[in-house]
Amino acid sequence: MTEPISKPKILDIQNRLEALGVTDADLREEFIKGSGSGGQKVNKTSSCVQLTHLPTSIVIRCQKTRSREQNRFFAKRILVEKLEEIKLGKESEKAKRIHKIKAQKRKRSKRAKEKMLETKKHVSEKKSLRKKPGIE
Repeated sequence: MTEPISKPKILDIQNRLEALGVTDADLREEFIKGSGSGGQKVNKTSSCVQLTHLPTSIVIRCQKTRSREQNRFFAKRILVEKLEEIKLGKESEKAKRIHKIKAQKRKRSKRAKEKMLETKKHVSEKKSLRKKPGIE
């Protein structure tokens, strides 16, 4: 049996949809027969969710699990992320995540590299002074 989705997660998606100005009338929800791996059960039941956002004509299909409710939740979450990306642009969560990764991979400037090496050298000098005195 699949785990039900918690109320806070559902409320979060609903609040994000409301913040974007999306109402239930803007969404068309269809349940279609799935395909792919999963055997007869997947091919017989209509557990695949197809969400269409009518104003933007964005279509989301979700068939992550065999549960219709979970697929509905995942489809709404994907839709919210796409709409936020369109509306917020650089301020969206996805854009922030991408920017962070790019910044981490970016090469250091020459000055920053020199400064870092200078600090390392200073720390190593301090550590060398901590050595126990030798017996003479």
